Amino acid sequence: MSQYFQIHPVTPQQRLINQAVEILKKGGVIAYPTDSAYALGCRLDDKQAMDRIRQIRNLDERHHFTLVCRDLSEIGVYARVNNTAFRLLKAHTPGPYTFILAATREVPRRLLHPKRKTIGLRVPDNAIAQALVAGMGEPLVSTTLQLPGDDLPLPDPEEIRERLERQVDLVIDGGHGPVEPTTMVDFVDDVPEVVRHGAGDASAFEGQG
Repeated sequence: MSQYFQIHPVTPQQRLINQAVEILKKGGVIAYPTDSAYALGCRLDDKQAMDRIRQIRNLDERHHFTLVCRDLSEIGVYARVNNTAFRLLKAHTPGPYTFILAATREVPRRLLHPKRKTIGLRVPDNAIAQALVAGMGEPLVSTTLQLPGDDLPLPDPEEIRERLERQVDLVIDGGHGPVEPTTMVDFVDDVPEVVRHGAGDASAFEGQG
């Protein structure tokens, strides 16, 4: 049975954040809110927890997880960011965007795109997600909480608890969430390419070439 924390979406209770961080550090899988849809998350170096997330979502080995980072400087540890990308990332973080970038050696091999050696990174504009990453001291491995057979991500934490209470270790209730995933922008080449339209405004990244 999963634990269930109601955490304030603007001023998260530090006591509950600390407990959530401990669950993650002990190998837990959590459902938590972001500025786009709710997400599933686990510790960066925890392959077993990541495999559990794959099972929950029925994902194959080709699915790419995202690293949820605290800020732009943390992105810089895990990805190579050129000047064009840095300028645009600085203007749009935090926010509902996932950026595809060339990965550094800090990223575990199993998280990389097998051919391109890329990784998706984001900095959500959500106080709970920010507090979790700050408490961990490293990014969270994350993916949108959209279950097999569903057309949209789950926005209601009560429903998340009902459907996943035996599959995750913690559900964080940060209020009713949106159902759009992030806007995804590929920065691997010099010209940014919007590869998925979602919650973020993509217009700033189009026509940059």
